[in-house]
Amino acid sequence: MPIEEIKNIIDYGIIGLLLLMSILTFTLAIERMLYFKNIKIEDYKHKLSLELDLTRRLGTIATIGSSAPYIGLLGTVLAIILTFYIIGDKQDDIDTGEIMKHLALALKATAAGLVVAIPATIFYNMLMTKVDRKLAEWQIYRDHLKQKAAQQGRA
Repeated sequence: MPIEEIKNIIDYGIIGLLLLMSILTFTLAIERMLYFKNIKIEDYKHKLSLELDLTRRLGTIATIGSSAPYIGLLGTVLAIILTFYIIGDKQDDIDTGEIMKHLALALKATAAGLVVAIPATIFYNMLMTKVDRKLAEWQIYRDHLKQKAAQQGRA
């Protein structure tokens, strides 16, 4: 298999995977935001049941946020290995400009990994803040119901 084909497989494979992860992150984040907007905390009798519904799919966003930089780094390392292989094949006429171009392009996978990870981490933290807020609202609602019941019991 020619070196150029291997390079394309690495580039398109890693960048394609990161693109897929990015689309999944945005889709899940939008779905969760819409869910949070429409949830009725009054429908929940148990706090853990509410928490399970609120945190559904957030683990996927967190996993994408933490693994995307590593996937990008893997692409960079593979591209650098390939660049060194190319250098080894052309021992007699090494063009330093060409080498630098290959090494610079190898770093694009790490940059792409960070571009995916940063929004995923922001979305995760933002959504977890909303989860905490909804759980607090539920607790306030339940405490209010208990107070009301206690007042009616005294009357």
